Amino acid sequence: MKEKIRSPIIAVLGHIDSGKTTLLDKIRGSAVQLAEAGGITQSIGATNIPIGTVKKICGSLLDKMKIKLTIPGFLIIDSPGHAAFITLRKRGGAVADIVILVIDINEGFQVQTDESLTILKQFKTPFVVAATKIDRVPGWRPNENKSFLESFAEQRDDVKKDVETKIYNIAGQLAERGFDADRYDRFEKAEDFTKRVAIVPTSGISGEGLADLLMVLAGLAQQFLKDKLQLSDMCKGTVLEVKDARGFGTTIDVIVYDGTVRKGDYIVIGGKEPIIRKVKALLRPKPLKELRVEKQFDSVREVRAAAGIKIAAPDLEQVIAGSPIIAVCDEAAIDAAKAEVQKDVEQVEFVKGIDGIIVKADTLGGLEAMIKMLTEEAIPIRKAEVGHVNKQDVIEAQNVKDDLKKIILAFNVRTLSDAEELAKDLKITIFHSKIIYKIIEGYKEWRYERKERELQEKLDRAVRPVKLKLLKGCIFRASKPCIVGVEVMAGYLKKGVRLKKDNKIIGEVKEIQREGKGIDSATTKDKIAISMNEPIAGRHIFENDILISHLTANDKALLKEIQEKLNADEKELLEEI
Repeated sequence: MKEKIRSPIIAVLGHIDSGKTTLLDKIRGSAVQLAEAGGITQSIGATNIPIGTVKKICGSLLDKMKIKLTIPGFLIIDSPGHAAFITLRKRGGAVADIVILVIDINEGFQVQTDESLTILKQFKTPFVVAATKIDRVPGWRPNENKSFLESFAEQRDDVKKDVETKIYNIAGQLAERGFDADRYDRFEKAEDFTKRVAIVPTSGISGEGLADLLMVLAGLAQQFLKDKLQLSDMCKGTVLEVKDARGFGTTIDVIVYDGTVRKGDYIVIGGKEPIIRKVKALLRPKPLKELRVEKQFDSVREVRAAAGIKIAAPDLEQVIAGSPIIAVCDEAAIDAAKAEVQKDVEQVEFVKGIDGIIVKADTLGGLEAMIKMLTEEAIPIRKAEVGHVNKQDVIEAQNVKDDLKKIILAFNVRTLSDAEELAKDLKITIFHSKIIYKIIEGYKEWRYERKERELQEKLDRAVRPVKLKLLKGCIFRASKPCIVGVEVMAGYLKKGVRLKKDNKIIGEVKEIQREGKGIDSATTKDKIAISMNEPIAGRHIFENDILISHLTANDKALLKEIQEKLNADEKELLEEI
């Protein structure tokens, strides 16, 4: 019996101007041109490219690289930005089997490239680098739709050298981030693709390198993702979006990544409580239409993974994007499906009675990505939940003891007006952003600045360790006040510190002068004059005497708290004292 395997799901990530959309449009356009009539189907948030079309695009490259295609094709997720990749999740990782990380060959790494790479690390998703815009390399002569290797061979030597340098730079930037990478055709054996990142130079304008890219993706999927692509009998998917469709009311856009869903099936969707509905219609956009604006749909009887589909069913308003979904045809299987989807949700959403921050996100996938990144940063989380910031979240934050953790991070959600008012009253800081790394960096920066400010405040009021030596011939006044010249041997002297000699307190420093001018403090090697009301020079203190600051138990405890702010000689002196 022939194995049932599905198409690998491919997501596309990269910086906003790296050429993602152009590359996707070129893949889609080439697929449309080369397909049999009706061979290309676009589904919700994705483009399905059958294997026949992949073979036509790759052409003779497959023979050269000795690759025999066995997968049914590709499902390429084409929602903008990182939204689809983060939202589309399943237990243990992302729905996407492989990612195309798009990097402009002329620009190298940019801000969102790093964010994409961080997300890929979090979800442990294998990826291939598409080094786009080779047609913009100075002197490059485009060869429409040729493979990179063929086109590269026809370029001038100086252009080749420039391209090689740019690829080398991208490989270097990946190496700095912990990834070994090289141009794909330099890998000696198939196993190299599991240990190194393949860089495929491409152009979304001329189509050069498109064949190479699809071939590498197909080879990777067949060689290393065979087990992941096995279809099971249970239909599983994840909700991409919840939206209205004319004539059907609220519908859900779903990426089905396992099994088959049929009209009339029961769908079980994870959430605060599991949602159980009966499929009224399975809707697919008309062939080759742009999904994000398309309003016309064909009704189909069933859809097999991997595919995107719009599902119409009653009362779907409460469904949350990123929620797991299981379809069953038998009512008796609903309870088992409920248990499974809720287990999946509970792995992400939680409330713990610990001193930690509050995290809110618009989707389960976004929440999971936030949790992964915060955990890696060793930032404790008290509560993680999908939805807008509400009054209960603010109250929960107020219950945190550590002021540096009385924080709410709101990813791609807003704060409800009553919660905003309460947060102002209770001085709870809320960070909003549509970019995960920005929201976390913003919090870390705020925490650092706040911590520094608190440490500085403590340092300003702390009694600091100091060691002084009375200078010879520098007793300027014997008493009331006693004024003497001293050298700071170590530490930090400021007004108000009490000095002792041989463990006996002899007086408090009232004034400090240098060259006749009053100053607030002095440090190591400074020669200054100090005044004290209590001692009498010649009776209590003498030339060459050593005086040190008197530190109480509370003083020492405070210095221990702020020791990172003390100078090296202060730390040494503290040990000595």
